[in-house]
Amino acid sequence: MGRSDGSTTIVGCIGLGAMGAPMATQLLDRPGPLVVCDARPEAVAPFVDAGAISVPTPGDVAARASVISVTVLDDAQVRDVVTGPDGLLSTARPGTVIAVHSTISDTTAVDLARICADAGVELVDAPVSGGAPGAQQGRLAVMVGGSDDAFTVVWEPFGYFADLVVHAGPVGAGTRMKLARNLLHFVSFTAAAEAQRLAEASGLDIRALGKVVRHTDAITGGAGAIMLRDTTAVIVDGDPWFPILSHVRTLGEKDLALALDLGARLDVDLPLALRALADLGNGLGVGPGEASSTVGNPTCSKENA
Repeated sequence: MGRSDGSTTIVGCIGLGAMGAPMATQLLDRPGPLVVCDARPEAVAPFVDAGAISVPTPGDVAARASVISVTVLDDAQVRDVVTGPDGLLSTARPGTVIAVHSTISDTTAVDLARICADAGVELVDAPVSGGAPGAQQGRLAVMVGGSDDAFTVVWEPFGYFADLVVHAGPVGAGTRMKLARNLLHFVSFTAAAEAQRLAEASGLDIRALGKVVRHTDAITGGAGAIMLRDTTAVIVDGDPWFPILSHVRTLGEKDLALALDLGARLDVDLPLALRALADLGNGLGVGPGEASSTVGNPTCSKENA
C-alpha cells in the first residue's frame, strides 16, 4: 500500500483499545493532525505526548476531522458514537467519512449509513483482520464497504495501519467479508483442537505439531491457498482448475481417511474430519472422489498408502 507524504486531511480516531491504539499509533507517522478520543484519560495520554490532539467527545472529533476511524466494542457503542447526543453527526460536516472498524452487524452498518447520508456524511464499514500484532506492524487487512468516492478518501490514511485495503463492495459488504473470513478462522481453530486431540492420543507433542502447522501454513498459505476462483460453481472437466483441485481432493480425501482410521483405533471422535471427508470434493467444485466412500467406516488400505 503506497503512502502519501503530503496529505493534510485531518484524521480522527475514536476508541484506543487493543486494536484502536496500535492503529492510531501508526497514524502518528502520517502528515497532518491526528485527533483522538477515548473515555479513559490513560489511553489518550501517550497520544497527546506524541503530538495528537485530544478531545472529550465524538462530536468534538467530527468538528475537526474529515476522516474518522471508529474502533469501539459493539453495535450499541457504534450507534452511540455516531448518533448519540454528543455523537459524530451532531457536528460532522457534509463530505465527512466515518469508518467503522468494529465488527458489527452488516444491517447496523447499512442502517447507520442511511442515517449519515441524510446529513451528507458517508459511513463505510471497514472491519480489519490481522489482530493487534498486525496493527502494531502496520500490516492489517481492511475490508471496506462503501461508495467508490469514500473508498478513495480512506485508502490513503488506512495505508498507515494496513498493507492490504480491499474495496469489498457497497456498505455492509466489508462486514460480510469479515464474517466470512472469521468463519474460516474459528472453524479452523475448532479443527485445530480436533487435530490436537488426535495428536495427543497418539502420544505426540502437540506444541511441536503447532510449530509444524505454523511453519507450513506460512509457506503454503493455509486454507487461503485454494481461494483463487471467482465462483464456487461446479468445475467441469476441461476447465484448467479441474486437474488442480481434483489433485487437492484426492490428497485430502486420502489423508482424511487415514486420520479417521487412526482416530477409530485410538477411540478419538473426529466429527470435523468426518464431515470434511464427505464434503471436500463438492466444496472444491470437482465432486467426491473414491476415498469419500469410506465415510462412516474409514479404513486404511494399500490403495491409500
